[in-house]
Amino acid sequence: MNDDSPSRSEPDALLAKIKAAESGIRKGRLKIFFGMCAGVGKTFAMLREARQLKAEGREVVIGLIETHGRAETEALTSGIERLDLLPLSHREITFHEFHLDAALQRQPGLILVDELAHSNIPGARHPKRYQDVLELLDNGIDVFTTLNVQHLESYATTVEEITGVPVRETVPDSVLERADEIALIDIPEPELLKRLAEGKVYAPEGARRAARGFFRSGNLTALREMALRVTADHVDRQLRTWMENEKIAGPWKSSHRLLAGLSWSPFSAQLIRWTRRMAAALGASWMAVYVETSAKRTPAQTELLMKNMRLAQELGAELVTVYNEDIVEGLLAVARENNVTQIVVGKPGGGRVRRFFAGEPLVNKLIRTSGQIDIHIVRGEMDEAVPAPAIPRPHPHSTASDYGLGLLAVSCVTALLFALPMQINYLSVALYLLFVVTLLSLKIGRGPVLAAAGLSALLWNLLFIPPRFTFSIARVEDVLIFCLYFVIAIVTGTLTAEIRRKEEIVRQREQRAVALYTMSQQLAAAGSLPAIIRIAHEQIARTFDADVALFLQDGDGLAIQNGGSWQPDDKEVSVAQWVAKNRKAAGKATANLPQAYGRFEPLATPREVHGVAGLAFHQEEIFSLDQESLLANFCSQIAAAIERERFIENRHQVELADASEKLFKTLLNSVSHEFRTPLSVISGAIETLTDTALPLAAPDRHALLEEIRSAASRLNALVENLLNMSRLESGHIHPKLEWCDIGDIFSALHRRFIPAAMQHHVVFQSTEHLPLILTDPGLVEQALAHLIENALRYTPEKTGIEVRAGMELATLILKVRDQGPGIPDDALPHIFDKFRRIVPSSRGGTGLGLSISKGLIESMNGTISAANAPEGGLEITLRLPVESMMPPAKGIQR
Repeated sequence: MNDDSPSRSEPDALLAKIKAAESGIRKGRLKIFFGMCAGVGKTFAMLREARQLKAEGREVVIGLIETHGRAETEALTSGIERLDLLPLSHREITFHEFHLDAALQRQPGLILVDELAHSNIPGARHPKRYQDVLELLDNGIDVFTTLNVQHLESYATTVEEITGVPVRETVPDSVLERADEIALIDIPEPELLKRLAEGKVYAPEGARRAARGFFRSGNLTALREMALRVTADHVDRQLRTWMENEKIAGPWKSSHRLLAGLSWSPFSAQLIRWTRRMAAALGASWMAVYVETSAKRTPAQTELLMKNMRLAQELGAELVTVYNEDIVEGLLAVARENNVTQIVVGKPGGGRVRRFFAGEPLVNKLIRTSGQIDIHIVRGEMDEAVPAPAIPRPHPHSTASDYGLGLLAVSCVTALLFALPMQINYLSVALYLLFVVTLLSLKIGRGPVLAAAGLSALLWNLLFIPPRFTFSIARVEDVLIFCLYFVIAIVTGTLTAEIRRKEEIVRQREQRAVALYTMSQQLAAAGSLPAIIRIAHEQIARTFDADVALFLQDGDGLAIQNGGSWQPDDKEVSVAQWVAKNRKAAGKATANLPQAYGRFEPLATPREVHGVAGLAFHQEEIFSLDQESLLANFCSQIAAAIERERFIENRHQVELADASEKLFKTLLNSVSHEFRTPLSVISGAIETLTDTALPLAAPDRHALLEEIRSAASRLNALVENLLNMSRLESGHIHPKLEWCDIGDIFSALHRRFIPAAMQHHVVFQSTEHLPLILTDPGLVEQALAHLIENALRYTPEKTGIEVRAGMELATLILKVRDQGPGIPDDALPHIFDKFRRIVPSSRGGTGLGLSISKGLIESMNGTISAANAPEGGLEITLRLPVESMMPPAKGIQR
């Protein structure tokens, strides 16, 4: 039910106050030094105030300051603690960014972070510096920062249109609203141009280009006006907030603020235009307010109301809708909460009959209760194109059938009571009739209930009150009872009908809240863009009883998404493209392109338009205010979910690109080193062999040739590893299964590592009665060879390396264990990563051996794992599912 108390705040406003109060307790304070452009002295003013606070005993730390080579600015940083910057490498260039982690660890009372709109280098925690600042505030650290007006997201496009210079770095307006204080740093245009000419803003060549472009006098005047207006609006919001917190009714006429009352009156459009002209003349902000009551609107009234609301928005009004049964109280409540100084309403028209039905004119009550708020009464001019409003009926939503039902029910019950053979006291008859009137109020509207109550009183008097069959009443007490009956019947019926109407309103709001909650919950749980599209289709179609078509931005155009129940033609698609370009609703029941078959809403966030939602309604009906608001909320939630998913996808792509870049650098460094070493050996040996001036004995010549052979073998192994890894990643390795003896594989490995056996004890063991197995012996041998080579490279000489084989059910288990130092436990999960070298080795290596073994084993549906053995050393275990047949019993040990 509505609370008609004028002192009650709207739920959204109350929630905002609670959040603001909570944030004020646990968050730091933000002060923004705000200016029209570069060079006005924002950083200088920030440092000067910081030095003053430090002199007063405040803890001040510089997080990042951009002096741009200005000596006077650099001088102000002396004596203030500076945090180290974070070095980040991007495209082989090292940059230095604000070190957020160092600031959070230091926890200063106040930190200076220059250039709020700056974009961080990839690799920083946040892509934008304002996100760093927000995290500092969330951790209770006060922040001083600087910002130019062109970097505000809502002003970036306007600045680009004025100056012709694109604005690439922006800050959401919500960050400015988060500021506890804004210090406007303002200087006249001639002084700024003088500073520019003196080289205090840019270098001489850059200053000359800037003076011909961005820093033209007209541009600076426009930017200065924007900065002044933004600051004034912020101060006005702070004043209203302070008045609300202090419970000061106001208004305080420190500035003008206008309010126009909206309705479905045909003269409301003229009232809106008059208010807009007056606001422009005063240089004031203005708002348009519609007070929603429980009274139902006709389709024509709803259409006219929506038209007036769209007109107010197009003319720049802040549009507000409130619920209150008393229109005057609703208007005044909004006016006092927003420090409105002047209310504009229409002059009441019509004659005595209209005023009789309408009661006390709204204007009279508004003047009587407005207090210090000025009231402007505007006379509407009749336009031939606008029909004159009809005389208001008490309850225009009641139909003839409702009146007929009420009168028939009362007549039937009265006839039944009159026809009963037993004598019923006429006072008891009054109770029965009151009961009928009360029941009727649960079914029909207020007008039919009043008619039924009046008829029941007349019939009671005519048929039951002595003398019967006359309208005269003999006794005085019966006259009083009759009057009381009439009043009670009307009051009871009216109140019951009013409760029922309010219940319907509450039910409608509940349905809307449930729909919004369901949509938000499902979108929050959606883990992909197709899931978001599916949820959007289902929820919009179910809630609005319409066929739905969703378009998403794809490159430079719109792409319709599959799964919709409506396929728009080329004409409808062109309407959707207009909506995406202009960020405005269009199509049926809108002011833009109303001849279209469907209605199209932009899926937009403050950053960009992500798509368009198209609806083709099943029934011809006027789109109500609640439906329009609900659809706008749906589209806003869908757009936010799409933006979130695309942000995650973009972040994933950036992470992949960074990983690929790091992998490329690692591969390049590793492979170039591995290639360079054997090539140097080969080149040096060949140069020595071909030098005729050097006499070489046969043993020396043989040793050089052996070095060439060893280096060539190393190059061959390196190339083979790279090719194997490429084949594994492309899926071109397919096992060739054949029956084999594990002893044959061990014998081949023994022959392969005979030279290494001189430096290590390599032992191959298998359990007795090991069966023949069905596997790819070449892949198994290659996988074991890489594991043995890894053990030889990373273990001390003269230590042992064991290779054991065994069977568990249908699984071949191979273990390679060395007696080296092992590896750290935190490195075990990464031991099979490509190009990962946990422990450096003097014998080189690319870090591909273990990852190749892993790929080969997994290609045969096996698994590989590594662990530090309890007795010391590293043990790698291979498990391969195989078929087996029993061979002659034997064991192998070499």
